[in-house]
Amino acid sequence: MSVVKSPLSDEDLKTVGDALQGALVDLVDLSLVAKQVHWNVVGPRFRSVHLQLDEVVTSARTHTDTVAERASALGVSPDGRSDTVAKTSGIATIADGWIKDVDAVRALVNALGSVITRMRERIAATEKPDPVSQDILIGLTADLEKHHWMFQAENA
Repeated sequence: MSVVKSPLSDEDLKTVGDALQGALVDLVDLSLVAKQVHWNVVGPRFRSVHLQLDEVVTSARTHTDTVAERASALGVSPDGRSDTVAKTSGIATIADGWIKDVDAVRALVNALGSVITRMRERIAATEKPDPVSQDILIGLTADLEKHHWMFQAENA
């Protein structure tokens, strides 16, 4: 059941809905991973990495809401439940316990790289069916790529 009707064809709506749902899941998990690392990072660069992780969390959460609201606007019910995120995220699991600052940075480089790769696939998939959703994905990917660059520079 959908109370919101999309102007997109059923086929286009499926493509765009899948892209937005995938983006939502990856962004929710990215915020959780970054927060987990944020709470457990230790080492000489603790403070700078700790603060940088909060910037990723803020970005991911902001983009999560934008993506979920775009899905809703198209009549696609967004699913950010923990079970859905755990089953479908493209981000590798983070080990429990304390994490050295160098390893924390490496973990975020990997997590961001995974999400960016999947976002670029979604950008390509949404080009024809819905340039509006594509634009949202392009903007958030640019933001994630900035974080990716900054974390890579941390361990250069």
